[in-house]
Amino acid sequence: MIMKKSWWLGRFEITMHEILVSITIIAVMMILGFVFSGKIEENQTDKNAEYYKAAKITESEMFQYGMDTGIGNAFVYGSLEPMDSVTYPEIGGQYMFVEKVEEHYNRYEEEVTKKDSNGKEYKEKEVYYRWDIEDRESQNAKEIKFSGVAFPYGKINLPRPEYIETISGGKVWSWSSGEYVKVRFKYYGCQGPYIGTVYSDLRDNTIANSSPFYDGQTIDEAVDSLTSNVGVWIFWIFWIILTCGVVIGFFYLDNRWLEWVQFISKRPAKQAIRPNQAGKHGIPYPCERSRHPE
Repeated sequence: MIMKKSWWLGRFEITMHEILVSITIIAVMMILGFVFSGKIEENQTDKNAEYYKAAKITESEMFQYGMDTGIGNAFVYGSLEPMDSVTYPEIGGQYMFVEKVEEHYNRYEEEVTKKDSNGKEYKEKEVYYRWDIEDRESQNAKEIKFSGVAFPYGKINLPRPEYIETISGGKVWSWSSGEYVKVRFKYYGCQGPYIGTVYSDLRDNTIANSSPFYDGQTIDEAVDSLTSNVGVWIFWIFWIILTCGVVIGFFYLDNRWLEWVQFISKRPAKQAIRPNQAGKHGIPYPCERSRHPE
C-alpha cells in the first residue's frame, strides 16, 4: 500500500512534510502557551490574594478613618458626585466631565476594480463620504466627592462618558477635497451622581491617583469581577487563533525546500572507489561488468 504524499485543498497542495512540520509548530506553540498562561495565572493569583485581603468599607466615617490611619488597600462603596460642575452653553446641564467632538463629513476617492458585461476587468474611481474627527476639547470639574469626602479631579476614574446630543455646525471649506463639507459637534459627558465601588490604597490622608471606580457594583460584585480567571481564558482564545494563523500562513508559503531536505537526507553517501574499479586515468568504470564483458 502506497501512502499518499499530498492532498489538494482548493487551489492549495498540502504535502505530508508540511503536515509533519505543522504538527511541530503546534507542539511548540502549545508549550509556549502553557508557559505564558502559567505566568498570567501566577500573577492573577497574587492579585486575587491582594483583593481578598483588602478592607471592605461602606461608611463615610470608616472611609475617612482608613485614610487617616493608612490601612492600605480597600474597597469602598459609596456615591460619586461633583463638587462643582462644567458645561457648554449650547447644551446646558451640569457635568463632572463634558467633551465636545468636532466632525467633518469629508469626501474620499477610491480606485476599485470592476468587470464589464464581457467579464473584462477595468478600474474606476468611486467617491464616498465619511464623518472624521477633526478636533476635540473637554472640560472637567475641579473637585469631586466620594462617600462624603472631597477629592481633586483625577483621584477617581469616572465612568465612561455618555452621549448627550449632536448639534449641526453648518459647512466649512475643506482644502483637502476642495469643497464645502458638513460639520457637526457631538457631546459626551459624565453627570452623576453614580453609586458604586472604588478600589484604592488608603494612606497619607488620601487615596491613590486614578483609583478605579466600578459603577453600579457592590463590593462583593467588584471583588468577583476582579478575581475571575477570565484573563487566562482570553489569553488562550488569542493564542489558539494565533497558532491557527501561523499554521495556515505556513501552508500558504512555498515550502518546496522541504522536498529538497528529503532529497538530501535520502541521497546515498559517496563510496570509496576500489583500485580494480578505476581505469588507467583514475576514472571509475560505470560498473564492474563493463571491465569484464562476457
